[in-house]
Amino acid sequence: MAPRPELGNGTSETHLDHGGSGMQSKDGVVLPAYSTAALVDDVAEESDPWDLPALKDTGVKWSDLDTKGKVIRVVSGIAKFCLLLGFLYMFVCSLDVLSSAFQLVGGKAAGDIFQDNVVLSNPVAGLVIGVLVTVLVQSSSTSSSIVVSMVSSGLLEVKSAVPIIMGANIGTSVTNTIVAMMQAGDRNEFRRAFGGATVHDFFNWLSVLVLLPLEVATGVLYKLTDLIIISFNLQTGQDAPDILKVITEPLTKNIIELDKSVISGIATGDPAARNKSLIKIWCKTETTITLQNVTVPGPENCTVGALCWVEGNLTWTQKNVSETINLAKCKHIFANANLPDLAVGLILLALSLAILCTCLILIVKLLNSMLKGQVAVVIKKVLNTDFPYPFGWITGYIAMFVGAGMTFIVQSSSVFTSAITPLVGIGVISIERAYPLTLGSNIGTTTTAILAALASPGETLANSLQISLCHFFFNIFGILLWYPIPFMRVPIRLAKGLGNHTAQYRWFAAVYLVLCFLVMPLTVLGLSIAGWQALVGVGVPVVLLAVFVVVVNVMQNRWPQHLPEVLRSWDFMPRPLRSLAPWDRVVTSAMGFCGARCCCCCKCCRGGGEGKDEEKAGRKDSKSLEMYDNPALTTDETPTQTHF
Repeated sequence: MAPRPELGNGTSETHLDHGGSGMQSKDGVVLPAYSTAALVDDVAEESDPWDLPALKDTGVKWSDLDTKGKVIRVVSGIAKFCLLLGFLYMFVCSLDVLSSAFQLVGGKAAGDIFQDNVVLSNPVAGLVIGVLVTVLVQSSSTSSSIVVSMVSSGLLEVKSAVPIIMGANIGTSVTNTIVAMMQAGDRNEFRRAFGGATVHDFFNWLSVLVLLPLEVATGVLYKLTDLIIISFNLQTGQDAPDILKVITEPLTKNIIELDKSVISGIATGDPAARNKSLIKIWCKTETTITLQNVTVPGPENCTVGALCWVEGNLTWTQKNVSETINLAKCKHIFANANLPDLAVGLILLALSLAILCTCLILIVKLLNSMLKGQVAVVIKKVLNTDFPYPFGWITGYIAMFVGAGMTFIVQSSSVFTSAITPLVGIGVISIERAYPLTLGSNIGTTTTAILAALASPGETLANSLQISLCHFFFNIFGILLWYPIPFMRVPIRLAKGLGNHTAQYRWFAAVYLVLCFLVMPLTVLGLSIAGWQALVGVGVPVVLLAVFVVVVNVMQNRWPQHLPEVLRSWDFMPRPLRSLAPWDRVVTSAMGFCGARCCCCCKCCRGGGEGKDEEKAGRKDSKSLEMYDNPALTTDETPTQTHF
């Protein structure tokens, strides 16, 4: 038997009572019962992976530097800051190009989806169509503008458009979820980044689960916004400020420019739009209107008030004919390329994703390099510290205003949430602080849409403004549901749970992305096209099963005594149905060839994660070696009860 570890310097005394009899050690040797409790506590006390990591200063202190060292540090700090701004600029531009790529690949399909008015009248189908179209075009603004066009042209009622706007709110959160996947190299960074990104997803999905049935039953959003439109005498105003476009357009317009009216034309049933390319070729055009002689079928078709005459078998009249004259070609790199939209879209998709990944990795490296010492302490305190009691509750609402203001400035909730996602990953912003920032971003993007709606022409002003207000109040009601009461901040707990799973099984992040934003919406859309009978017949059992599983899980954790013996755990089910571990072995085996021979980055990524896991396991083993001879910890991993 190995010697037990000693406590103290050999002079301390230890008194223990066991069953009323005292046991004393004068030589400092820890007795078995005492060592069991201490070592079990040590093993159980592990750091919370959601705690913000300590960013320590590993360099020389400023006071210890000579003049040359101080100059070098200042110059290097300025250079890093400039590089950070440059990479951030490229990151934002790559998001813009990524949106254009998605529109080229799926824009016409998005327009086709909107054409089926029978399906759109189904609120559930309208919801998933909003999700799919926003995922395809990577812009809730674009999908909302399509809806406004359809409402203004009479193809869609405002009441039917409300679920589509809810779906657009869900679809816009896919961008920062994609960005979070770029931090999969470090397990804990990925845990925090994915949790910080998906808190947006859970907020949107939970809000829809509550507010969509409420809207279908009562029409609360439609009635409220209709009352506002009627009550105020609204006039056409100026367009919303577009600060971000001014900064990014000099680069992005030299890469690609799109004619977004083509998607709206397809959605509104314009036959000429289907044969047009989304790629804009002529950037400067002029439309002239001339009075020309044209033939018509008969005198009754002549223009009112214009000349009308018959020559032989032809009837002539005069009409104003508009003609578009192309003056100057666009200067982007695909203006003269005779490539189909799909090919250009795939090229830009690969290019933008490569730039996005590269910029994100470099931004994270630079931030880790810059956020050290006192700078890190100050930034973390400013971002994550609450106001003193009793005003601590105000902090979250101020964070909402900051998120709304920043989103209003950059004109995109996707850009703002994608920018804070890596900050959550490296531990500068906590997920509890990222949550109100994200909610504020939702509000910011709707206020931008309201200002854009106010700039609409008089004939479309009321409809476009009502749709924008529906979007605004949907987010307001969602915030009232899931933020003011701390107990109701369910999205944070769900995001942390998903973050823990994806940190352990990183491939599950891709599965989640495909399931939530592609497979599930497409399945619901297919069932909706098949008819409400198919949707109800399949959807109701699935919903009931999901509710049953959630209720049983909650009762297993809190009130297991009220459950039948068989339901107190899921052990009666096959392991692949209750654990991801068997699937992990399958995925790991399938990716083995790629990791070993084809993709060195996959191998490095997996190796890094495994190395850290092995190091942590080593630390645990070093403690377990000190207690291997204790019988209380060697019986089927269940410690015996020890009374003191």
